[in-house]
Amino acid sequence: MTTVALSPSGSVTASRETLPSRPGRFARYVRETGLLVGRGLRTIPRVPERLSDVTIQPVMFTLLFLYVFGSAIHVVGMSYQNYLLPGLLGQSVAFGVIGAGVATSTDFSSGVVDRFRSLPVTRMSVISAQVIGQIIEQILGIVIVVGVGLGLGWRPHLDGGRFVELVALMLLALFAFTWLGVLMGMLIRSSDAVQGIGFALMLPLSFLAGTFVPISGMKLIPRAIAEWDPLSAVVAAVRHVCQGTVSSGSFQLDHPVPAMIGWCVIIIAVCVPLALRRFRTANA
Repeated sequence: MTTVALSPSGSVTASRETLPSRPGRFARYVRETGLLVGRGLRTIPRVPERLSDVTIQPVMFTLLFLYVFGSAIHVVGMSYQNYLLPGLLGQSVAFGVIGAGVATSTDFSSGVVDRFRSLPVTRMSVISAQVIGQIIEQILGIVIVVGVGLGLGWRPHLDGGRFVELVALMLLALFAFTWLGVLMGMLIRSSDAVQGIGFALMLPLSFLAGTFVPISGMKLIPRAIAEWDPLSAVVAAVRHVCQGTVSSGSFQLDHPVPAMIGWCVIIIAVCVPLALRRFRTANA
């Protein structure tokens, strides 16, 4: 950049001032994603009810199902706390679809995304920040479920290796189901509709997934559905890692960890490209 200045004698002099080099595209993407994630997290103290689905709801589910179902259900070989809590962890991951979908739908319908489009930021950082922010909120909900469960008598059988395996599986599932929710929020612009459709899909799938009662005790038709329910693989995998239980009935129940990884990879492979394409073309 060239600047013009007057010398003491009154003559005009020119000097060249070097601007700092612009960060690379990847560095800009990382920085802008971090800024947008921080923006989303800073709104939580102003709108604390946003976290009701990952704070109040998990506590209610845990208390209600433990003390209502627990009084009537007896699982062979383990306490109901040890059976229920791994299932609730899997359910928490699945219900993250609803929270991610509602948040994405709200941002699109309120014009927040359009405003970000008008700013000189990389477009990928906008959707990446949405996904990362939702994953952070879901992790908070999972921590609450774990804390409540431990307080109510849940005793997972975890050594160091199994703990790392559990964390890796949960992060993979959070990543996959959050992208599913983000895609749903882009396709359905009404947050109320996203919440209604999300509950209509996830609630029966979570009940059929062996979250609260063993799949082996179900009638023929619901058992056949439950044995191939994607959430059944998630719940069975978390329960297998936490408690060392062995399930059976279908390939994914016989091999829950590989089945869970397979379902997550399929969801990511389908939802990520579709969500990115939808984000690029929406209101273009």
